[in-house]
Amino acid sequence: MSLRGKVAAVTGATRGAGRAIAVELGAAGATVFVGGRTTREHRSPIGRSETIEETAELVTAAGGQGVAVRCDFTRPSDADEFRARIEEHGQGLDVLVDDVWGGELDSEFGPFWTLDLEKQLRLWDNSVRAHLVTLHRLLPLLTAKPGGLLVEVTDGDDDEFYAESLAYDSVKVAIRRFGKVLARELEPHGGTSVAITPGFLRSEQMLEHFGVTEENWRDAIAQEPHYAMSETPHYVGRAVAALAADPDRHRFTGRALASWTLMREYGFTDLDGSKPDWGRWFEEVFKAGVDPKTADASKYR
Repeated sequence: MSLRGKVAAVTGATRGAGRAIAVELGAAGATVFVGGRTTREHRSPIGRSETIEETAELVTAAGGQGVAVRCDFTRPSDADEFRARIEEHGQGLDVLVDDVWGGELDSEFGPFWTLDLEKQLRLWDNSVRAHLVTLHRLLPLLTAKPGGLLVEVTDGDDDEFYAESLAYDSVKVAIRRFGKVLARELEPHGGTSVAITPGFLRSEQMLEHFGVTEENWRDAIAQEPHYAMSETPHYVGRAVAALAADPDRHRFTGRALASWTLMREYGFTDLDGSKPDWGRWFEEVFKAGVDPKTADASKYR
């Protein structure tokens, strides 16, 4: 299935899942507008080296057309400029992937009243506010022609699981809710709206956290046994690309999906050819209290 001739926009596309989703949409042939705060000239507050220009180049190298647009999605004026660039292209918007995050430095875990209040408020502002601004400014483009796809990227597909942080948990639940309820508002326009989560990511930042690289990531299992079921960001990227290319994708509208549930549907693999199923692992190992060191990870990949 191909996305040739389709136009996508990915927010939070500087690194991690956002970058990989943009690249996989490009690999399917789409023109992808990639938005984020970090460019080669402007560094974001978290101080990482990845840039949106690099993401756009990776999209183009994968077979699509990448267009980098610097944007702080907490600012409506920036989002207006992002929309204007898409409008200048003149082909409308077929896919909107709302992955903006920016909470890396502000995520804290523990009883809410013991944590830094300013960090918790900033976490909400950089995520929920940014998603709302993005939706308000870009949904008019997505709904201008029938059949648009909205993907709200979150963490987790189960509202019953608590992430051990009131602010972080409420952010992810809110974003998941956006993907579900906007299905009603997109329905009259023939649009599809979903939320999607990756599993245990091997993002740039997570690899650095464990002191490993993609080449030797398995060394991190000694520190965190559940990392045996980790996945590259391209896994959820391929999930989004498969969904976007599916002419019958509307059957999923209003649902909270995951990389592993869409893998079961479409059969794609991660970069190494495996099919990590974090959902099964979470239920049968993590929640069941099984020692992950004793679990046969190959059964879940």
